[in-house]
Amino acid sequence: MRRLLIALPLLLGACAQTAELEPAAGETLPPAPYGATEPLDAEELLTLDPQAAPERSVELRRESEEREDDPFDLPPEI
Repeated sequence: MRRLLIALPLLLGACAQTAELEPAAGETLPPAPYGATEPLDAEELLTLDPQAAPERSVELRRESEEREDDPFDLPPEI
């Protein structure tokens, strides 16, 4: 039990990676995008573009607003 209490903080401390990201052994980074002069580094590859992660709209509908007709709101088929 005592060994576990000593080993647990050491194991948890070893979990954090502080080194730069590198491709796995024998692997390379993806090729450069069309028109780019050099391939992107790992940090640039992990950055999402706005279309991949759009900002959320916080505008709420109010109950007093008249809703537009929805052409896809069809009654169930019988």
